Amino acid sequence: MDKKRTLIKELAEKVGKKVVLYGWVDSVRDHGKVVFIDLRDRSGLVQLVGKEELKGLGMEDVVEIRGLVKKRPEKLVNPNLFTGKVEVEVEKHLLLNKAKELPLPLSGDGLDIEEKVRIKYRYLDLRRKRMASNIRLRSKVVQFIRNWLIEKEDFVEIETPILTKTTPEGARDFLVPARLQPGKFYALPQSPQQYKQLLMVAGFERYFQMARCFRDEDARADRAYGEFTQLDLEMSFVEQNDILELIEEMFTKMIETLFPEKKISKSPWPRISHKEAMSKYGSDKPDLRKNKKDKDELAFAWIIDFPLFVAQSKEDFFHGSGKAKFAPSHHMFTAPHPEDLKLLEKNPLRVRGLQHDLVLNGFEVGGGSIRISDPRIQEKVFELIGFSKKQKEQFAHLLEAFTYGVPPHGGIAPGIDRLLMVILGEPSLREVMAFPTTTSGKTSIMDAPSSASKKQLSELGIKLAKK
Repeated sequence: MDKKRTLIKELAEKVGKKVVLYGWVDSVRDHGKVVFIDLRDRSGLVQLVGKEELKGLGMEDVVEIRGLVKKRPEKLVNPNLFTGKVEVEVEKHLLLNKAKELPLPLSGDGLDIEEKVRIKYRYLDLRRKRMASNIRLRSKVVQFIRNWLIEKEDFVEIETPILTKTTPEGARDFLVPARLQPGKFYALPQSPQQYKQLLMVAGFERYFQMARCFRDEDARADRAYGEFTQLDLEMSFVEQNDILELIEEMFTKMIETLFPEKKISKSPWPRISHKEAMSKYGSDKPDLRKNKKDKDELAFAWIIDFPLFVAQSKEDFFHGSGKAKFAPSHHMFTAPHPEDLKLLEKNPLRVRGLQHDLVLNGFEVGGGSIRISDPRIQEKVFELIGFSKKQKEQFAHLLEAFTYGVPPHGGIAPGIDRLLMVILGEPSLREVMAFPTTTSGKTSIMDAPSSASKKQLSELGIKLAKK
């Protein structure tokens, strides 16, 4: 008997040997004196053959199995299973934990089950074959990116603070009261935008991280409420083309390696001006697939030459004073096109920005730009979007840093959740997240947000207004 645990995926090489298996009961088929059980572990599924003592086992029970690995008779081989040529003859079993009746079925893709039920019992939903596969693929994607950037491109992975400063950047902040400084608040980062630019000032030149980002904005199928993950990347001494070529090469190789069944429709990826995209496709994120019914076709494209500004509306109030005529099309740190610098004074709405959006099958899956590295131009942009003196002061640390020798720099931030959603053809990015929030803002399982105690509120100097 091999006392060391054997994974199910290793059984094909263990024919004639006794093994120890651990896992969950996936199904039970009672044939009288003979009982067949499908056992599942993290690596796969295998058929167990035992006697009547196995009849007490039920779906999702956690068990230890000791038995003999045998070849299946030729006519009983299951071609749909990796382990379909073998089975395990059970000699002894131990029930480690009994599972009560499940609140939702785990067979099928689960998309027909009410989402709030799946979210409530997410730890069960993640046992589903499709969900487990999605989360494992996500891990492989992140690892591929990390290896590529560090080993091939000489990037440094650097974590930036989660507790940071509230600044007017584009969406509502999540605020965290500061107990040690009553009346003041931290903000959770909408992105590490300022930190990554400061890292360029610090001389790292090539930075990335898998950044958790927090935005209090309404959820959609392609946008999670509250928090999401992006590949945050910044580079010094580059032009826009350098960023686009790096991402294109890395993602192309990633698709070939991890998703070999997928086919990129056109290479190199098309580069389309914002003006052309709007006039030709009526969208700045066009779906360029030749066959939109082909789930394995991936049509990447770059959208460039966006306007630096748009006319400011009430929705853009958080950008400035509310009295300004202009709002940033991307964000306030995007550099204007060098050819259009003179238009900043004459006609700002005609200025193109060095912004680039990555589009895939009709979804924006990443965005970035060459950044402003001239404090005078940054000051002019702040002026055009109507920033008050107080609002400008919120960025004083960045502007001061730029006075100590800032390199030209730029970057991009592809969203890992949305990128995977599109590649895998899932209907929602919640299908590629382990513990997403619902569209109403409730977190998986934990039922947050929840009330705070009077003592907690008192410590923070907070008094709730009566409804």
